[in-house]
Amino acid sequence: MKSLDTFDIKILRELQQDAEISMQDLGEKVGLSHTPCWRRVKKLEEEGVIRKKVTLLDAESLHLAVNVFVHVTLKNHEDDGLTLFENSVQDIPEIVECYTVSGDRDFLLRVVVGDVSAYEHLLKHTLIKLPGVANLSSTFALRQVKYTTEYPLAAMPLEN
Repeated sequence: MKSLDTFDIKILRELQQDAEISMQDLGEKVGLSHTPCWRRVKKLEEEGVIRKKVTLLDAESLHLAVNVFVHVTLKNHEDDGLTLFENSVQDIPEIVECYTVSGDRDFLLRVVVGDVSAYEHLLKHTLIKLPGVANLSSTFALRQVKYTTEYPLAAMPLEN
């Protein structure tokens, strides 16, 4: 992918704020006419910079406001074991994020459930049965202080 210029960054900032903005309005906000703006958006999509457009839901309204961060340690670190674990978490909808991490743990999961008993059920019937798991350590979020899906585009290097 080529580096992004000022127009690309402006387009991405606006789309992070409102993915449903019309191409006309987007063009006006970033200083381009409709067609050049549309071409840039299509190119950003083709290059994979824009992966997809989604609707963000309110977890509290859906009674899914319990966030649990689960540190996972595996029994061994063979390629097959890591891959098997990584593939297994894909099929568990309550796991909304999974990261390999450095340090004395192997993975960090973000699990979203409706209440503590729902997490206990998931833990007992699913998480401890994941392949290769040696240890799980759960931390419950008490309150969400900050949440955003927007990337810090101001830090992006611009094309000259």
